[in-house]
Amino acid sequence: MKEIAIIGVEMDLGQSRRGVDMGPNALRYAGLDDRLRQLGYTVKDYGNITTPLRDTLQTERKLAFLPSVTSVCEEIYQLGCKVIATGQLPVFLGGDHSIAIGSIGGVTPTEPSGVLWIDAHGDFNTPATSPSGNLHGMSLAALLGHGASELVNLGRPGPKLTADQVVLIGARDLNEQERQLLIENKITIYTMREIDARGIATVTSEALDRLNHLPRLHISLDMDALDPMEASGVGIPVPGGLTYREAHLLMEIIADCAYVGSVDIVEINPILDQRNHTSELAVELITSLLRKKRLPKACVAGAPQSEPPGALVQDFPGNRLNSRVFPAKD
Repeated sequence: MKEIAIIGVEMDLGQSRRGVDMGPNALRYAGLDDRLRQLGYTVKDYGNITTPLRDTLQTERKLAFLPSVTSVCEEIYQLGCKVIATGQLPVFLGGDHSIAIGSIGGVTPTEPSGVLWIDAHGDFNTPATSPSGNLHGMSLAALLGHGASELVNLGRPGPKLTADQVVLIGARDLNEQERQLLIENKITIYTMREIDARGIATVTSEALDRLNHLPRLHISLDMDALDPMEASGVGIPVPGGLTYREAHLLMEIIADCAYVGSVDIVEINPILDQRNHTSELAVELITSLLRKKRLPKACVAGAPQSEPPGALVQDFPGNRLNSRVFPAKD
């Protein structure tokens, strides 16, 4: 089995609510290393990437802490490149979701990867659309080439992903301009409305089928994808999310049908948690994701399909995403 590389990023600069910088150590305290070893993996923990303390920094509303976030993500990028080159499977522990700008860039220097972005939010704002300037809400947009040049060109020039490499699962909290950008960029997105109507198994199989042309997957798991009743200790909780069983089944189907090459776990806020429950749940989900596969990747191609096979945002005018536009994470 591959060696797993644990990379912690104690960064909360990408959002305004304090506490997610404690996520990496909360996950370690919840037993992540031991659980992975029980699965048969060798685990190498690289510790935490040094992140500036926000109280020592100046910011502006348009792009909060941009130089510091860029610097930290550059370190993530370089370490990700190193780990991938050695054949290890990196698991990045956030921290807020802006770390994905570095992690996904870092694991794709020579070979493309599909990305399952599991999140209550789209993270597809730009400086022109963001109400707050918080960079965790711009991370996916930057990876596809939109937004601040410092983020778009981080690590290497230009976008790190194309639209056919990305599927969003669990979205239920977008602002209107962000929704329009997702439509214009033809991003495939499975909202909670569609998961409610069609079931997590069907949605997951279709999502994987859309990414089956790629050699491996990166799973970017924002714990706010789960319902706050299941995971209260998150940066931006939004009602109506994945249940405990839906989240586990999602991970189990991915494990059965896809080659996972890298993982993010982000937006855990121990300050808002109850006895580290959210971190413990995250460890359970990663254990489900990285367990030994039972079926080959080809199982995805034979998954039952319905029409249409997958969903662009505009395909579902009555869904939860379109009928409720929140003051969103941006």
